[in-house]
Amino acid sequence: MSRLAKVFEVEPAGLNWPRAVVFLDVGLVPLFVFWAIGHEQYLLSTLFGLLFSVLCDPGGRYRRRLSHICVFALIGAGVTALGFGLGAAPWGWPVLAAFAVTLAAGLTIAFGAHRFVTALLLNIWFIVTIGVGFTLHRHSHISSHTWAQVLAWTGGAALWIAAMSIWWLVRGGDAPQPFAEIPGDTARKKLTRPLVAFALIRALVIAVTVALAFGLDLPYGYWIPIAAMTAMKPNLEQATLVAAQRLTGALVGAVAAALLLLVPASEHGLRLFAVEHGLQMVALVLFVHGAGIRFWSYTFYSACIAAGVLILVDLPRPSHYSAEGFRVLWTLCGVGISLLVMLLAKRSPTRTEP
Repeated sequence: MSRLAKVFEVEPAGLNWPRAVVFLDVGLVPLFVFWAIGHEQYLLSTLFGLLFSVLCDPGGRYRRRLSHICVFALIGAGVTALGFGLGAAPWGWPVLAAFAVTLAAGLTIAFGAHRFVTALLLNIWFIVTIGVGFTLHRHSHISSHTWAQVLAWTGGAALWIAAMSIWWLVRGGDAPQPFAEIPGDTARKKLTRPLVAFALIRALVIAVTVALAFGLDLPYGYWIPIAAMTAMKPNLEQATLVAAQRLTGALVGAVAAALLLLVPASEHGLRLFAVEHGLQMVALVLFVHGAGIRFWSYTFYSACIAAGVLILVDLPRPSHYSAEGFRVLWTLCGVGISLLVMLLAKRSPTRTEP
């Protein structure tokens, strides 16, 4: 019972609702734009571009913030193009790309903790793009163009740049980092053997899960690498508590998304239209809660983000009960694989301190 209490333990000082309200205000813009033009399949890319641009914002002088976010948006656009472009490719190409991108992201620790965090954000987004691209490619009635997904991602980053610029014009001077809890250290570090080893192990785990999902053509199998990526802690000191929090949060989010996605399965016509728009609003609200409780409870944060992502990923095709069972099963498999690898790395007798 004490271990279970630690999994759901909260930190009152980590609650930040003003930050969540800011994200809601900006996030409503793309939501209504895509409702108006009828291309909701691009909403996920815009929201991720917006959310991750806020996360990577280093604060400080306006020119430094602008250049940093622009570079991040440009790299993210390339990652978006690669991920959605591989959605229709043979399964071997996504496996190789997932290994290369994950390994490169893990090695960016050499350029400082802040750049490492931004690389991990892009790494997560790349795994999501492969799954979304694969899903949209399988549905001929939904048109999804890679260039439009790239434009949507860039538009999300541009929204935060616009909001940041307006705030700078009103207030002037330096601005604090939106997520002050994210490390701002940019000092270079030496790539030690344990750090390189973990980056390689992490890349192999993601590549294996991508191979399982696409090589075996598992129904809704892309949930395996997404769950595995969520559960992998980006350092060698893998705490069992953090692993349990990620596992619990991912499972709670998967179950919540599965139940919500059952709603449009039996609807048609105007009611289906209304339900789909309602679920998109629910996904945005989940992202907003994630922004507000990120450092209040990691378990509930993981649940909110997982549920929001999976709703938007699978909303183009309403689901049935067997599909929801597959989603929960693959989420458990992905998180379980990551948890097993982390525990083995933690207990390895040859492990050295990073």
